[in-house]
Order: sequence, then structure tokens, then C-alpha cells
Amino acid sequence: MPEPTLRVTSLDAMLVVDAPWLAEHLSDVVVVDVRWYTDGRVGREVYEVGHIPGAVFADLDADLAGAPAPGAGRHPLPEPADFSAVLEALEIGDHSHVVAYDDRGGLVASRLVWMLRVTGRNASVLDGGLDAWTGADADGEGAAPRDLEVGAVARPPTRVEVRPWPAEALASLDQVRHASASAASPAVTLIDARAADRFAGRSEPLDPVAGHIPGGRSVPCSENLDPTTGRFRSPEELSARFAAAGLSPDDDIVAYCGSGVTACHNLIALDLAGYRNTRLFPGSWSQWCTTEPALPVATGLD
Repeated sequence: MPEPTLRVTSLDAMLVVDAPWLAEHLSDVVVVDVRWYTDGRVGREVYEVGHIPGAVFADLDADLAGAPAPGAGRHPLPEPADFSAVLEALEIGDHSHVVAYDDRGGLVASRLVWMLRVTGRNASVLDGGLDAWTGADADGEGAAPRDLEVGAVARPPTRVEVRPWPAEALASLDQVRHASASAASPAVTLIDARAADRFAGRSEPLDPVAGHIPGGRSVPCSENLDPTTGRFRSPEELSARFAAAGLSPDDDIVAYCGSGVTACHNLIALDLAGYRNTRLFPGSWSQWCTTEPALPVATGLD
């Protein structure tokens, strides 16, 4: 088995781990399947058909978000006590190391990893997701497919401390409104993780209004991944990508997307590239475009 390649942050915490590392440490971590879809498939049903052995399932809508509402967004952060109850039910203790995965290169799993890390817990994204585990992304290194487990996994619950969402990790609607209004001379840089067509307002499959927050920059999260392997680009490649988008490690960066989910993928990628001054706008576009009175909307890629 090849030597695992680990990406390590300045805090010496594993942010992204690969499939060989997980195979060696499967009994030492809590693996969480966070598959979620907008095409009619049900994540829990797909999980029960086949998942990484021992993995528990976390539902994005029920477990990793509060109730959606106009003016709040489609996936607002859950109340801290509710999130702690979810962790207890999944037997994710305060000192557990979680490895989260999906089948989209971590675009959904990064939400859970970000939530755990900002509340002081240990969590990593499985690089390449389920495809890397099964060998579907074999890139010439001889990775062997690994077995999947069927059915649901039940784990005994544990006690978990209730920890508030840290204010320094979040941007409020008022703060984003101010940043948008000051975009000509920004103290805060807004980056949008959605696909370019949605940012430009040419397509909007999920929210009632198309477009983006004025002053926002298009930084699609899917481009954090190498298109051949489906894994995160190297820190050097990510750094070059963000620099090309006009970002500097010294910037105060607020990440958003449609509902605060895939923006976390950009936050993970920024961390890998050495950016530390970053925040999440949890309500994201789905909050911005449903707030009354209506907030301004921009279209186009500029």
C-alpha cells in the first residue's frame, strides 16, 4: 500500500485524508456518510445500499441544518444544542476524529467537517470521497477497490458538550450587506461557490431569484478538485487558483453559495492553500434573495 498523503493545516490537524490512510485507521475514527442529492435520490437509501464499513449516516437537511425559512435560507445552521444531540446520536464524541465523505469530491461532506472544526472538534474530508475508497478514481498507482457494507450502522450514543457557533467564524446578513455596499473599496471579500451559470443569473434550479450578491466574486467550488482524479488540487495549485481570482491570504474572506453548504468546500480549500482569515455566510444566496425588503441582485460574471 502506498504511503498515505496527508494535507496538514498550520494547526497540525489533518484537514484532508486519503483512502489508504482511512483504511489503516478505520477502527480509530468515526466515518460519516453525508451523501445528499437534488435529483430525487435519497441519501439514506443510497447509503444503505453500500457505504464504507462502519460509517454512520448524517442527513444534511435533518442533521446538519435548522428548519428552512424565507429570510433565513434553505440550510441555516442548527441550534448548538440540536447539533450536539445529532452528534450524540451518531456517537461522535468531543474527542472523536471524524472522517466525512460523499460522492461529489467532498462538496457536501465539507459542511460537516467545517461545523465540527469550528466548534473545536477533529474532522477530516476523505479526499476523492466514496470513489477513492472503491478504487473508481484509480490514477495509475495501483489502488485496489475496497469492500462496501450494506444496511445501517447503529452505534451507542455518547454525551457531547453543547458548543456555540463561534462568532468569528460567521458573517451575518448585516455584515454581508455592508460588505456588498462597500464592494468598490472592500474591507471584506465575498466569494460565491456556485457554478458560474448560477452566479451570472443564467440558471437557478433551487432558489426563487437568479443572480448573485453585488460585489461577490465567482469562485466555483467544483474547481477545487482535479478533474482527472476528483481529489483536491495541491495546496500550490489552490493558492494559484485563489490568487487568479484576486484573493490574498491577508484578505478578510466571506464564503457563500446557495445555502451555506458548498461554500464550506471553498473554506476547506482556502485552508489548504494557507488562507486563515475566512468566514461562512450561513444563509448564503437563499437568505439574501428571500429577505424583505428585497436586497439588490447582480447578474453577469463581472
